Amino acid sequence: MKWLELVLVAGATFVAAVTVVVLYALGVRLTAIAGDVRTRQPRWVRPLSYACFALCGLAVLFGLYLIIPYFHK
Repeated sequence: MKWLELVLVAGATFVAAVTVVVLYALGVRLTAIAGDVRTRQPRWVRPLSYACFALCGLAVLFGLYLIIPYFHK
């Protein structure tokens, strides 16, 4: 068995999973900050939260593209 390839795939999987979780959590946090009516927030907070959700969705779609062989033909 080629152990270096196994470690490489495990590392890439870990980095991708952490990236998706961090983007989603950041999007949720920014949405909560933007929805707080008691404090005045900058106008860029809500679009940034939507951008985090969009990047999270793109990462998931790219993962599906890599997994499903039909898209590679």
